[in-house]
Amino acid sequence: MSGKIVLVGLDGVPVKVIEKYVDMGIMPNMAELVRKGAFRQTSSAIPEVSSTAWSSIITGKNPGEHGIYGFTELKPNSYQLTFPNYKNLKASPFWDEWPGESVIINVPATYPVRKMNGAHISGFVSIDINKSVYPPTILDDIKSYDYRLDVDSRKAHESINAFLDDVEATLDARISVYRYLWNEYNNWQNFMLVFTGTDRLMHFLFDAFEDDNHRCSSAFTLHFSRIDKIIGEIASMMSEDDLLVLMSDHGFEKLDYDVYVNNFLSKNGYLEFAGKPGWENIAYHSKAFALDPARIYINLKDKYPQGSVSRSDRPKVSEELMELFAGWKVNGKKVVKDIYRGEDIYHGPEAKHGPDIVLVGNSGFNLKASFATNKISSKGIFTGKHTQDTSFALFYGLKDESILPENLSIEQIIPAIEKDRAINCKSSPGRRWSQTLTE
Repeated sequence: MSGKIVLVGLDGVPVKVIEKYVDMGIMPNMAELVRKGAFRQTSSAIPEVSSTAWSSIITGKNPGEHGIYGFTELKPNSYQLTFPNYKNLKASPFWDEWPGESVIINVPATYPVRKMNGAHISGFVSIDINKSVYPPTILDDIKSYDYRLDVDSRKAHESINAFLDDVEATLDARISVYRYLWNEYNNWQNFMLVFTGTDRLMHFLFDAFEDDNHRCSSAFTLHFSRIDKIIGEIASMMSEDDLLVLMSDHGFEKLDYDVYVNNFLSKNGYLEFAGKPGWENIAYHSKAFALDPARIYINLKDKYPQGSVSRSDRPKVSEELMELFAGWKVNGKKVVKDIYRGEDIYHGPEAKHGPDIVLVGNSGFNLKASFATNKISSKGIFTGKHTQDTSFALFYGLKDESILPENLSIEQIIPAIEKDRAINCKSSPGRRWSQTLTE
């Protein structure tokens, strides 16, 4: 293995944002890397949520192997919600597999931190900063930079200006801490930094990206311009032997409707409740329910307390549900773009815990499993929603660009690096990349 490896994540940034800001001159450093490197549109995880997607990126595995299907799960043999975290990740992240010291900053779904060779500050959803920093000996230094684990998105509901100030203050602290760790751990071999303010901006202000006359358009471009300067700074500190990889975990697009999957199931007779609508009150006659964002679970007799569907009837119910979702329309527009059977897209020891069906929303439709409303569709404060097929990856310094598959998925980014740099992983020397790149 020769040269250092640096990964920079831009959470939620779609190809079209990069292309627009490169063309406008807002991201000149990115423009240079796009010109000289290998720039690809990628497909995200299914479902296209950050916990699942970043887990797929850092492990080079699909959810059937790493076990993270979303921000929520149900406790075994119950309808009680639980919230998976880094302890539930069943596959090794690259920093536990690759040789050398690593510095990892703000990767979502890596809380709470654990012992590793190097330094680690966890990302969203991190609750307690004291459990978010490893080693603990650097905790006071991190706090001295007024480090924020995440943007306070609650401010957007009260004041967009206060929210934007917090986005920039969070970025200030992130930049300071990256510079500190870059120099403090000067023998590092691998470095990863993720910017998540991009995702927060696009959720609340995607309309500011689309409309250059929007009152917040300049704030939007300012944030990306600042990130571009850091990308340029990082690139300038790297040698010809080093590899720089930039990526997003999913894309974004305009949000027209929030649509509520469980309410739709209930309206069509597939979900009933013994009391107030909610997972804990799912009644016996229910055939299916959803977890965020649109993971469909068949209410099996041998899996859930109020299960009503036998294993032999599962295929029939699955077909009924897929037909139902295929015909779902709101205001004459088709809600669901893609419908997947779990067994068709997940493989590995954790696949048995995955959803029976996964939906990907059509353009403009944000699928949700929430019971916050009894409506089938509504429109909230968000103006942007995740997309599954518009994320990006940029490789600068590959020895052989031909190793990249024509249709690159985010879970193939780490295996591509391993192949290009001939990295022998601790758990499966010489084999980890070859399997994933050809699947």
